[in-house]
Amino acid sequence: MAIKKGIEMAKKRMINIPLKGTTIPHPITGHYGAGRVMLKPASEGTGVIAGGAVRAVLESAGVQNILTKSLGTTNPHNVVKATFDALGHLHLEATIAKARGREGEAMPAPRPAPPGPAAAPEEKE
Repeated sequence: MAIKKGIEMAKKRMINIPLKGTTIPHPITGHYGAGRVMLKPASEGTGVIAGGAVRAVLESAGVQNILTKSLGTTNPHNVVKATFDALGHLHLEATIAKARGREGEAMPAPRPAPPGPAAAPEEKE
């Protein structure tokens, strides 16, 4: 009876994870308690670069190429919940465009990073 109940609870809590090929669509950070997990998409052939708790979640989710970094706590319970938080906040570009009412249009390119501190020009004598 307990196993059946556990399976039913797990089915209710399942989430869909949008994938772009074999990786995630964009970088994201998940938070839970003091645990933070940073997930970044990786190119084909990279594999799952992750610690034990994060690796188990990502492999069971079907992600094959990803870079991760666990920040903050090393408590595996908080790290797993932070990973689920990050995966739950992933969105595909088409989903965002549809929500904004730009279904047929192309999304604008991301803004470039602001320039760093400029070096002062040297004076010539």
